[in-house]
Amino acid sequence: MNNKRIIIGDIHGHYDGLMTLLEAIAPGRNDMVYFLGDLIDRGPKSSQVVEFVKNSPYQCILGNHEYMMVQALLHKKTNHEAWQSWYHSGGIETVESYRETEIMPYDDLEWMESLPLYLDLGNIWLVHAGINPKLPIQSQTKNECCWIRDEFHSLEKPYFSDKLIVVGHTITFTFDDVKPGELVCGKGWLDIDTGAYHSQSGWLTGLDVDNNIIYQVNVKDNQTRKVPLNKLTKPYKSRRKFKQKMQEFF
Repeated sequence: MNNKRIIIGDIHGHYDGLMTLLEAIAPGRNDMVYFLGDLIDRGPKSSQVVEFVKNSPYQCILGNHEYMMVQALLHKKTNHEAWQSWYHSGGIETVESYRETEIMPYDDLEWMESLPLYLDLGNIWLVHAGINPKLPIQSQTKNECCWIRDEFHSLEKPYFSDKLIVVGHTITFTFDDVKPGELVCGKGWLDIDTGAYHSQSGWLTGLDVDNNIIYQVNVKDNQTRKVPLNKLTKPYKSRRKFKQKMQEFF
């Protein structure tokens, strides 16, 4: 049997859910696991997630939440504007997790700063949020790779002719006609952030990209499932309904 390549979506501090998911996937010694960033914030055990991933044999890319934490705290100096932005975007839970473990995060911050923006796996290309379709790869910045949404999702043709771009960052049920736990695919891309931290979902997703199998755990009740990729993936339409709801709410 060929070695597996497993891609795991946004964990957001749900260490126990991650351990359950990895137990269900049971990666072998020669299998590779890749993390799409956003290991931290909003969930209860961000420092434990970082410690595990940092000391594992696996690879991780930079997410916007790691980027915010680095901007807020790097070089042991607090950037107060960046701190406020990060703290109120889920950083409060991360701060508490480091207090509980009594581990100062400076080594973790340096590790986060060293994370790549993307990984090229040949036929698969990993990035946290997406890429600007108008720019060449060498011109993509942290802002594009960690934050972009609609301009990337609404691609009219694939960015790569020979690679599938796998992303997280945008919770899948915020797309039209997508239910919590389902994935979304567009022109040359697949989104696997199923909203582990969100009260409407709780699903944390791992994708066996070579065998087209989805592994999931729900962090609220520890339910696990293993489903063929095509049974759990919906085509991209838009996020219009979600945006309208947000506008109405605010």
